[in-house]
Amino acid sequence: MNDQQIESVVKQLSTRQRGILGQEESRRTAVLVPLIRDEHGEWSVLFEKRASTLRSQAGEICFPGGHIEPRDHNEWEAARRETSEELGLDPDKITYAGDLDILVLSSSLLIYPYVGFIHRKISELAPNPDEVEEVFTVSLRTLLDTIPDRFDIDLRFEPGEDFPYHLIANGRDYKWRHGKLPEYFYKADGRIIWGLTARILLHFLQFFRR
Repeated sequence: MNDQQIESVVKQLSTRQRGILGQEESRRTAVLVPLIRDEHGEWSVLFEKRASTLRSQAGEICFPGGHIEPRDHNEWEAARRETSEELGLDPDKITYAGDLDILVLSSSLLIYPYVGFIHRKISELAPNPDEVEEVFTVSLRTLLDTIPDRFDIDLRFEPGEDFPYHLIANGRDYKWRHGKLPEYFYKADGRIIWGLTARILLHFLQFFRR
């Protein structure tokens, strides 16, 4: 190892943009928090109810979004493309407002949330029935007046049968960390919004209180 090699590495480190360790192996998805004016002209958030025929999370309430594909130039394009496909909406009618924080669920899933504007009335949308059973809006006023219920989920690590305990200090007596994952439930306009959608919504609404 010589000085030139060290200098080369330092140059790379000093000029690179920080990423998320392991993101190359992770599933990456992008979602949109869509802002739209309701039939009364009030600013609202648009939600989807997933089709009952879907294999996962059927019938649940969510934001538009999906997997980031090779054809997407960046995460925002993926969020806009998925929203366009799910809502039957021209991509030009979806405009960028800003980024929310990246949600790291595990080593295998990253979610990139965005906020954007829908420049169409909800009655002019044509949701894809294979993916979306229903779309609806909840006014920002209602959401900001709603305090979500919080419940905690216990997280525990359990190594597999072939875990090499003989390679670590304390072996089978190693004290694995336990944690809690907060789950939020919004009850708004007769709807239940929970899970990742509620976590992203909570994060977005916090900007109105700063």
